[in-house]
Amino acid sequence: MDMNSIMASQLRSLQSTIQLSILNKSLSMGAAVATDMLKSLPDQPVAAHPHKGTAIDVQA
Repeated sequence: MDMNSIMASQLRSLQSTIQLSILNKSLSMGAAVATDMLKSLPDQPVAAHPHKGTAIDVQA
């Protein structure tokens, strides 16, 4: 194997590693931003069920 092919192979490997590293950091930053955005949402009031629990009909 000559020196050029060895260097080209190592360069491809390094580029692949860098691309994966950048992708991983981008995904983790995106997840962190989404988590922060969800945490910053105001609390939503709990809506009562329209008829459940308001009246009890007991007939024998």
